[in-house]
Amino acid sequence: MTSRPALAAPPMLTFDELYGSVGVLGLKFSDKVKALAGQTVAMRGFMAPPLKAEASFFVLTEIPMSLCPFCSSDADWPDNIVVVYLDAKQTFVQPNTTIEVVGTLEYGSWTDPETGFVSLLRLRGADFEAV
Repeated sequence: MTSRPALAAPPMLTFDELYGSVGVLGLKFSDKVKALAGQTVAMRGFMAPPLKAEASFFVLTEIPMSLCPFCSSDADWPDNIVVVYLDAKQTFVQPNTTIEVVGTLEYGSWTDPETGFVSLLRLRGADFEAV
């Protein structure tokens, strides 16, 4: 009987590594974000309160928040949040619980056709657990 090698953990991406510099047009994505785009990554942070209980997405924040940090446009996009689109429904956690999210990294302005929510950074096909 042969044993299979253990799968490597996905690379960890921190909030401090999301942006490289602020240019004339605003935030610029870091080289690490550009290099990891389309790949599975892990991030740790806090779940902002969802707009509704059955949402298939939430906002991952660097610090606990009592209000959801939704923005009107990507021009107002805070540099310490990432939108997480879940692969399957999960029970949301309290906003002060540290979670680790694993999903496929996407960057660039995108408008969700269902909600109209505009995001600059997303994790798709994601799941999470408390840590």
